[in-house]
Parts: sequence; C-alpha cells; structure tokens
Amino acid sequence: MKKIGLIAGNGRFPFLVAEEIKKNGAQVICVGLKEEAELGLDKLCDKYFSLSVGKFQKIVDALKSEGVETAVLAGQVKHVKIYSAISMDWRAVKVMGSLINKKTDTILGTIANEFLKDGITLLPSHMYLKSLLPEKGLIAGKKLSADENKDVEFGFKIAKGIAGFDIGQTVVVKDRSVLAVESVEGTDECIKRAYRLGGDNSVVVKVAKPNQDFRFDVPVIGTRTVDILKENKVRVMAIEAGVTLILDREEVVKKAKEADVTIIAV
Repeated sequence: MKKIGLIAGNGRFPFLVAEEIKKNGAQVICVGLKEEAELGLDKLCDKYFSLSVGKFQKIVDALKSEGVETAVLAGQVKHVKIYSAISMDWRAVKVMGSLINKKTDTILGTIANEFLKDGITLLPSHMYLKSLLPEKGLIAGKKLSADENKDVEFGFKIAKGIAGFDIGQTVVVKDRSVLAVESVEGTDECIKRAYRLGGDNSVVVKVAKPNQDFRFDVPVIGTRTVDILKENKVRVMAIEAGVTLILDREEVVKKAKEADVTIIAV
C-alpha cells in the first residue's frame, strides 16, 4: 500500500488531509510538529511521530524509515518560531544558515529542496482537498453594500501587493484605509490589531500570493477564523476564489450567519 507523509502543524487542516489520504487508499505516515500539532491527530494516522520543528534530520529519518517518497505539509507553523528559543539540530542550523533571508517562501522553498535531497517530494498542500476551494460568490451572510464592495476591491489590491512581496496574505481595511497588514504574527493577530486601531465594522481580505507555491502556505480559513472575526467585530471577510481552502464549510457558514459576518469569495 502506498505511503504518504504528513508533516502537521496546528489547526484542522492536517486532520482533513489525513482523512482524505486514507479515503484514497494510502497509509498516512505523520510527523506531528511537537510545538504545533493538536491532540487526536495520531488516531487518524497509520504511524505517528511527535518531533520538534527544529529536529529536521529526525523528521527526514522518520519519514524515510517508513519508505515515504511523497509528503504533504499541512497546518500552520507560526513564523515567529524562527525567532524563538527552539532547539535546532545540525541540519536545521545548516538550512537556516544558508538562507538569504527569512521570508516564508525562502524558508519553505529551502526546506522543500532539502527533503528532495533525501528522495522525498513535497506535494501541493491542497492536493487532497480541492473540493474545499470556493468559486466566486457569496458564501455566508448578507450581500455587500456599495461601500463594502469598494473596501473589498481596495483591500484586494493591497493584499495582492503585500503578498507579492511575501510580507503576508491578509489586510484589514475600513473606509478605503488600511488598518493592519499581516506580517509574521499571522492572520488572527493582524485582525486583533486592526480592531484595537480602528474599531468595529472592518473588512478583512485574504489572498494567495501572485505566484503561490501550493506545496506550502496555502490560504486557509475555518471555524476558528469566524470566532476571531466575531470577537473583533469584523463585518466582512473576502477571500480569493479558487485558491483559499474553507475547512468545515457548513459550520463556517452557520457561525458566520450567527455572528452577522459576511464571507465572500472574489
């Protein structure tokens, strides 16, 4: 039976990928990143290793020991980890030392090349979940007002601009003014910062990078996203159609309606 590696960060994404791999008749060999992976994932996998994000060689060795030749990266790994006091093995130190910068694309592209040196090819993160990519249109909530439409158009251009520079993939705008731009802190913290600065009824726009490498850093929203939108009194979230994964869509739609939040794919 074919074996697919799963390198798991946090959130629901790895759980859904594991389920779909098994539905496709393959075994799931999972490395759950100790600082990120959530409880219960091991129960969905045929083999499970819990390893620190800084133990690169052990991660490679674990996958190779099970005969894995293809793997998927799924789930968030907070970018700020690269500035924290995690313990790195010699290979992780070597990889980090070879970087020309610490942008997400640079780090993950270098990691992908390192896996390839050991005969492990990284697959697109959304390969098993393409049914979760939305078409253009209203996903949940009320139709946008004329002003909200203008904010979405304004925010989309800004978001595509920052994504092109690999700064982040999310912006929060209000009245055609930028309240917050996502950086290493991630989408949730960007939304919280925007609320502190600009109050309620903001518009969040999340996009893919212009040349998105779908092996990693795919835009994702889920029920936790809706909770953050509600807590910070966001009025609208716009996501890029065809490239943004919506995890647990039915629950996302239900919670968004209850929170009076509109979610739209553009």
